[in-house]
Amino acid sequence: MDAFKVLEIKKSVYEGNDERADSLRAELRNDGIFLLNLMSSPGSGKTTTIVRTIEALRDEMAIGIMEADIDSDVDARAVARTGARVIQLHSGGMCHLDAEMTKQGLSGLGTRGLDLVILENIGNLICTAEFDTGASGNAMVLSVPEGDDKPLKYPPMFSLVDVVLVNKMDAIGFFDFDLEAFSARVMRLNPKARVIPISAKTGEGIGGWADWIRGEVKAWKGAR
Repeated sequence: MDAFKVLEIKKSVYEGNDERADSLRAELRNDGIFLLNLMSSPGSGKTTTIVRTIEALRDEMAIGIMEADIDSDVDARAVARTGARVIQLHSGGMCHLDAEMTKQGLSGLGTRGLDLVILENIGNLICTAEFDTGASGNAMVLSVPEGDDKPLKYPPMFSLVDVVLVNKMDAIGFFDFDLEAFSARVMRLNPKARVIPISAKTGEGIGGWADWIRGEVKAWKGAR
């Protein structure tokens, strides 16, 4: 028997997503739950990064995961093996989640007792950046093979996020990826963003990423 549910979420037919997102954030703050919206292109390593994150933090906080895809439950199966609470969200063909869809997912997941919920958003760098999910923080994974020019091509995404995880650093020697140039491009768009080089495969940099989450969760709970 699968250790997770699959929920068919429905896109909201109402306007005012920003207002619903603000309302959801207020509810989560009141409950002391930090919701992290994690975005990326397909194949960047989001799911492996999430597994590493769970391994780094599961002894300190209760974690829930929402895996969003157009179809399939591949990612939820991978995360379920960690023992974390997880739900698979199917978006019905939509390339993003909005606040109402996220709220449906949280209801299906069940948030009682959780400190941190990670939403693995649908894989793309365009429309996921355009809809506020109600998250407490936004992060993205950019893998080395994708190239250091992506901030030039997808500025809304890089302008939105609080953290950029540069994944697959173990393979940087095989690609023409200039980390310094990439970081400078991100900073020009978003001076407050933090760039953290990692390898979800080897665990490189996961400690720094986990430290960032620890700080954010603590601050979020302290602001209630």
